[in-house]
Amino acid sequence: MAEENEQQSSEAATAGKAANGKRPHRSQKVGAVVSDKMTKTVTVRVDRLVRHTKYRRYVRRTSKFMAHDELGATVGDKVRIVETRPMSARKRWRVIEIVQKAAK
Repeated sequence: MAEENEQQSSEAATAGKAANGKRPHRSQKVGAVVSDKMTKTVTVRVDRLVRHTKYRRYVRRTSKFMAHDELGATVGDKVRIVETRPMSARKRWRVIEIVQKAAK
């Protein structure tokens, strides 16, 4: 019985899917939409805190990601993005949720 479970989990791992049939864990990030001028694409700014090696102080670092947007997010919205297959030369993320709409 244990051998069957090991065999099933190894087969699932080689197939690129988890044992329960869902996709493996994909990285998620939360950020703010800074541009929505492209069709079905938004640019998302993600901030993170990094500790400075010499001064031991936290410094804010910013990264921008282009994400596929089927939900219609607008500038200022806080969104959750997840890694996905390459959709274009620079677009490898997808908007899965609008966490907070922008105040108007």
